[in-house]
Amino acid sequence: MMMSITSCVDEELPTADTPSGNLEALWQLLDERYCFFDYKHDEIGVDWDEVHERYRKMINNDMTRRQLFEVCCNMIGELRDGHVNLGAAFDLGRNWSYWEDYPENYYDSIARSYLGRDYSMAASLKYKVLDDNIGYVRCESFSDAMGEGNIGSMLSILATCNGLIIDIRNNGGGELTNSERLASFFTNERRLVGYVYHKTGKGHNDFSTPKAIYLDPAKGIRWQKPVVVITNRQVFSAANDFVKIMKCLPNVTIVGDKTGGGSGMPFTQEIPSGWRVRYSAVVFTDAQGHHIEFGIEPDVKVDIDAADVIRRHDTIIETARNLLHL
Repeated sequence: MMMSITSCVDEELPTADTPSGNLEALWQLLDERYCFFDYKHDEIGVDWDEVHERYRKMINNDMTRRQLFEVCCNMIGELRDGHVNLGAAFDLGRNWSYWEDYPENYYDSIARSYLGRDYSMAASLKYKVLDDNIGYVRCESFSDAMGEGNIGSMLSILATCNGLIIDIRNNGGGELTNSERLASFFTNERRLVGYVYHKTGKGHNDFSTPKAIYLDPAKGIRWQKPVVVITNRQVFSAANDFVKIMKCLPNVTIVGDKTGGGSGMPFTQEIPSGWRVRYSAVVFTDAQGHHIEFGIEPDVKVDIDAADVIRRHDTIIETARNLLHL
């Protein structure tokens, strides 16, 4: 989810451009506006007050900007949120443990061999009919626009296929409108796909009433045959949301690894140093009201097999093809 809102530091936040002033502004900004504190406390034991006490002891007025930046980045890294980062001219502080600590489950050169050189393109979507009459669609990002005409034309060409693979591995997200638009071609009726609620106050539990999110079917052609969406840990943000939606739809199976998560819409603000802080401020859940911040489990868990790598076979794609032939 690349949507963000930028604003200046509020007057009520610390404004001194000193090491302690910046750390306090950063901690308070997140304390009042970050949306997952209770969830992160329950899941990974984050105590934001304890974090404050621990990191403020590392601050002194003689430290350099780089040293201060490192301390600030380590503090926000305690949240284990890929949407939380700190940006300076000289670096970007981030926590990408949601995928860095796990098998990649994607080899670009092998995956590209399935497309070959004669693949077709519908906007940012690359697609081809494989030799077993399975349609293969590679969706690398939801950042670039994909119109209904692009998607409908692609599905018309693939209509004679026995099934469809949508490969979103390494898709780090983009625009929710794009992921929802693609998903809308796989349902014939309006469906509840999740809930959203916003931070409304400074307390950790100050939220709006959850609002239901529905997916409406696309107009015109829609896919009616089995679909397999293949995933890995680098599926994040709007791509994670795409998996959330597709799990609600008929004839869809999710294959591969658990997604990386990232279900909070990020906002952006500055602290006194001018460094830009991005943080999750709006919560999205699945249709059952469950958090998907730490990812979505596949229906069929598959890792890429080392022997298949030698043979230049993608274990996850091959599993998807086998499922579509059942």
